[in-house]
Amino acid sequence: MDLPVNRFKRALREGRQQIGIWCSLPGGTAAEVLAGAGYDWVLFDTEHSPGDPSTVLAQLQAAAPYSVSAVVRPATNDTVLIKRYLDVGAQTLLIPYVQNAEEVRAATSAMLYPPAGLRGVSGWTRANRFGRVTDCARRAAEELCLLVQVETVEALGEIEAIAAVEGVDGIFIGPADLAASMGYPGQPGHPDVSAAVEDAIRRIRGAGKPAGILTLDNAFAQRCIDVGTLFTAVGTDGGILSRGADALRAAFPRAAP
Repeated sequence: MDLPVNRFKRALREGRQQIGIWCSLPGGTAAEVLAGAGYDWVLFDTEHSPGDPSTVLAQLQAAAPYSVSAVVRPATNDTVLIKRYLDVGAQTLLIPYVQNAEEVRAATSAMLYPPAGLRGVSGWTRANRFGRVTDCARRAAEELCLLVQVETVEALGEIEAIAAVEGVDGIFIGPADLAASMGYPGQPGHPDVSAAVEDAIRRIRGAGKPAGILTLDNAFAQRCIDVGTLFTAVGTDGGILSRGADALRAAFPRAAP
């Protein structure tokens, strides 16, 4: 039995735009609903959600029958967490809040088996199809994809150094945290933030790496694509649910007392 192919990694290498959606609601149901919606990738978030390796496992299983690529965001850049998500079958990880090349090197080391890295070896995990991929430890890196998230003014200044770290497959910009870092908390659409995002996209592409973003502003999402993002998330499950519920309720005004 062979390793599963990482379609997302191949698409980035081939320069094909990948439109994605965020899944923060833990469990398999929301994951399956989103997986069947036609997006190229769905991100299972555990940084800003109650999710953990056990809930992500259910999400990966729910998404598996669909032609969507799964990306997992650990809560932090932690060797043990990274190992656990890889072992349950995640092939693409988005590591949040990296500040410099040293932190990125720590993430790349956590992704790789020795002697290249520090990932612990197990012979029986979902990642190696429960021992059926006999050369997994030797070949796993071929289908793993590491995305790192820059979301502070400090990190923006380190883009070129981060991009130069071997093993980085893409750099993602976090507009909400970047806005707070720039002094505009809660204003990811502020003109100064938008300008910084666009400049970062250009610098990431200039450094030879795919650029990514999450924005709920459709017009800005298209602008980011035009500037150069290659993996572009355009919505979140919680946002879709809350806005849809609010809009539906507003269609039926309360009766006057």
